[in-house]
Amino acid sequence: MYKSYKYKLLPNAEQQLLLNKHFGCIRFVYNHFLNERIEEYKENKNTLNYYHNSKSLTGLKKQEEYSWLKEVNSQSLQDSLKNLETAYKNFFKFKKGFPKFKSKKHKNSFSVPQSVKVEGNYLNIPKFKNGIKFIKHRDFKGDIRSCTISKTTTNEYFVSLLVETTHKILPKTGKTVGIDLGLKDFVITSDGKKYKNNRYTKTYSRKLKVAQQHLSKKQKDSNRYQKQRIKVARVHKKITNSRLDNLHKVSTDLIKNYDVICIEDLNVKGMIKNHKLSKHIADASWGKFVEILTYKAEWNERELVKIDRFFPSSKACNNCGYINQNLKLSDREWTCNGCGKINDRDFNAAKNILSEGLKLISAGTVDYRRGDEIRPPHSGGTVRETSKVLD
Repeated sequence: MYKSYKYKLLPNAEQQLLLNKHFGCIRFVYNHFLNERIEEYKENKNTLNYYHNSKSLTGLKKQEEYSWLKEVNSQSLQDSLKNLETAYKNFFKFKKGFPKFKSKKHKNSFSVPQSVKVEGNYLNIPKFKNGIKFIKHRDFKGDIRSCTISKTTTNEYFVSLLVETTHKILPKTGKTVGIDLGLKDFVITSDGKKYKNNRYTKTYSRKLKVAQQHLSKKQKDSNRYQKQRIKVARVHKKITNSRLDNLHKVSTDLIKNYDVICIEDLNVKGMIKNHKLSKHIADASWGKFVEILTYKAEWNERELVKIDRFFPSSKACNNCGYINQNLKLSDREWTCNGCGKINDRDFNAAKNILSEGLKLISAGTVDYRRGDEIRPPHSGGTVRETSKVLD
C-alpha cells in the first residue's frame, strides 16, 4: 500500500530562495494555463486539455521573456498541468466547482514525481545539489514514489513522502461497537465509554482574538503586519494540530479494540447550516474523523458499517423500540413511555446504532431502499453503507 510520511524541512537561505522560485513558477504555470483555457472557451468554444497545455509550456520556456521557468524542475511544472487537468475533470464529472486561480497568500506547494532520494537526514531532489536537511523524527520502510514540498502560512517548510510499503495488520479482538458522535462528548460508545470533546477553538479563542486585534491595527503589508500575521497563523496551526492529534488518537483506539464499528452517516454539510451550532460542529470535525476511521479500518481489516442518517437512533428506546417523537436537542435524558426505562440520550443512540448495524450485517448485503447489492467483506476490510429508513 501507499503511505505518506511528513517531515519538517530546514532549508538554508539559498535553498529557501530556490524553493520560493519553485512555488512561484508552479503558481504562474497553473494560473497562466487556467486563464488560457478560459479565454479559448470564450472565443472559440473549445476546451483545451493537458496535451495542449504541455506543448504550449515547452514553447513558453523557449521565449526569452519566460526563460526563468528553466530554473526550476521541469517535472514539477508538468505536474502542475496535470493538477489543472484533474481540477477540470472534477468540475465536469463530479461538479466540484470550477478551478480557481492560486494565490501566494495561502499555502504553497509543488510535487516532485521522480528522482526523489533520502540519504540520512537530507532530501535529494532535482535542482538542489547538496540536499535539503529535514527533521527525521521517524523512520520509514519502502520505496519513495514521489514527494510534495509545501510552505505554510507560518513560513515553515514541510515535505510529504509518498512511500510504497507494507502494513502490519492489528490482531483481531472479536468485539463490536456502535458509536455516536456528539458535541457534549466527542464520541460515545455502546460500551459506555466517552471520549472528551476538547473544544480547541473555544480553548484558544481568547488568544486568537487578541492576536487578530493586534493584526487589525497594523498597516497592511508592513513588516510589523507580516510578523503579527504569522502570530495569528501560529494560533490557527496550534488549533488544527491539536484537533488532528485527538482525531488520530480516538480513531486508533477504536480500531485497536473493535473488529466491527457501527457509525451514523451524518449530513455534516447540512448540520453546519445551523448558525447556533455551526462553530461547534466545525470544531468537532466529524467528517475528518470518519475519513480517518475509514482508511484505518481498511488498513487493518476492520468492518465499518454506516447507518443511514434518517435512522432515529436518539429517539428510539434501545430496550423496547418505542420512538419518542417529542425528544428535543436539550433533552439529555428521557423516560420511555413504552417500558418506563430512563435513557441517556447519547448512550441510547450508540446502542441503537450497534443493533441496527448488526442487523444489516446479519440480513445480508442489500440496500433496502434501492435494492442494490453491496460488496461483501474482503481482505482489505470493508465499509458498508445503507439507506434503510425506519417506518
